[in-house]
Amino acid sequence: MGKFILRRVLLMVPTLLAISIVSFSVIELPPGDFVTSYVAQLASMGENVSDDVIAALRERYGLGEPLYIRYGKWMSGILHGDLGQSLLYNKPVSRIILDRLPWSATITLCAFCLVWLIGLPIGVFSATHQYSIRDYIFTFLGFIGIAIPGFVLAIVFLWVYFINTGKVAIGLFSPEYASAKWSFARFIDLLKHLWLPAIILGINGTAGLIRTIRANLLDELQKPYVMVARSKGLSEKKLLYKYPFRIAINPAISTIGWILPGLVGGELLVSFVLGLPTLAPIMLEALMNQDMFLAGSIIMVLSSLTVIGTLFSDLLLAWVDPRIRESV
Repeated sequence: MGKFILRRVLLMVPTLLAISIVSFSVIELPPGDFVTSYVAQLASMGENVSDDVIAALRERYGLGEPLYIRYGKWMSGILHGDLGQSLLYNKPVSRIILDRLPWSATITLCAFCLVWLIGLPIGVFSATHQYSIRDYIFTFLGFIGIAIPGFVLAIVFLWVYFINTGKVAIGLFSPEYASAKWSFARFIDLLKHLWLPAIILGINGTAGLIRTIRANLLDELQKPYVMVARSKGLSEKKLLYKYPFRIAINPAISTIGWILPGLVGGELLVSFVLGLPTLAPIMLEALMNQDMFLAGSIIMVLSSLTVIGTLFSDLLLAWVDPRIRESV
């Protein structure tokens, strides 16, 4: 088991290095740069910028240097805890990310818990009660959850909430608690607003997990070893959770690493609709304005979460399935 963990940890290093190169290169691919976009924006407002000011901005942000030098400086700063300066906000990138990352992580974690707390038991129930009325209902709801985009659900939920309460569920706090210091009352107000984005972001993942668990478990329940165990008098509950369930859950566990960045990416339009202070809106703004340090750093954070989540899912797989441990 120790060798398995060490191998996975060592593989993270070249993976993150490759991701950093791709992330920085993608940010640099569009023609022009932040200064070009900034000058064009000022020109559209009727303001002119002198050539001296443009040259000073390019020198300040190192935009005249070769790509590999800018990448080297960026990576050197990351290794020393400095993610660079946001050209758009004129603030340290680390401060901007730290202001928003806790909210993205909180919403994503709540959505992730809902996905597994709801999707796993429903998937098992649908597989063990195949073609029952409730199985048809859950299957239908699963297809609906997969098909409807999150931002559409957000608009529908906002409308339903307003019709029933007369209030608008925008943001994570009520106006009186938005800028207040942390207290028990502010925490309760956060919980009152947190459930809505968590449910909206978790619906698609829950529907997908239900379909995955149901399909895999149905496939396992029809295999000969299950029939042999049942013929020996093993109870259905013990038979289910001792053998088929542990195998059927493997594909779902292996995708845990993809769920977290998937939820963060899926929250983009939902964040705009619900007014959430998450990473997704500023990432889009940074990409549109070619703020390479901010956009590249956010992409690196999301990619790192993917790699860490994949490591976590590998460890869970090794714990659940002895065959993986024995193969190392």
